[in-house]
Amino acid sequence: MEAELIAPCGMNCGLCISYLAKKNDLNQKGFKKKYCPGCLPRGKHCTFLKGHCGLLGDGLVRFCFECEQFPCRRLKDLDKRYRTRYHMSMIENLEFIKAHGLKTFLEKETALWRCPRCGGTICCHTGLCLHCDEDVLRKKRTYCWDEEAASAHAEEKS
Repeated sequence: MEAELIAPCGMNCGLCISYLAKKNDLNQKGFKKKYCPGCLPRGKHCTFLKGHCGLLGDGLVRFCFECEQFPCRRLKDLDKRYRTRYHMSMIENLEFIKAHGLKTFLEKETALWRCPRCGGTICCHTGLCLHCDEDVLRKKRTYCWDEEAASAHAEEKS
């Protein structure tokens, strides 16, 4: 995992379906996925919140926790959606980075989201390794976490 893939809002762009689709070049394999190199690499300070926050929009903070309004309502709403649907918390990510530093966070994320079969990266949006589970994604192109994958990931986090 790379530091530039951690967005100011706490999103780990390295886990995103659009980033992993690009990294694994899924469109060459017959998929039609939107590709994205991540917020910071494409010159965006935060895709989710930049339009609602002047500090982010202007690139005046590296992370949302640097703001005195942290966590703002919009970040809380985004965090709730990601905790519920994708088994990750942007606010927890930011609090961990603030307390332990970016290097330690990247080490933790690498271990937490590592595919046990191939060592690749598990996507936060699907719960799948886009290398090992390409056939699952091919069968159901709008795949989202199933109960088995969610339970296994929750056990790993504990």
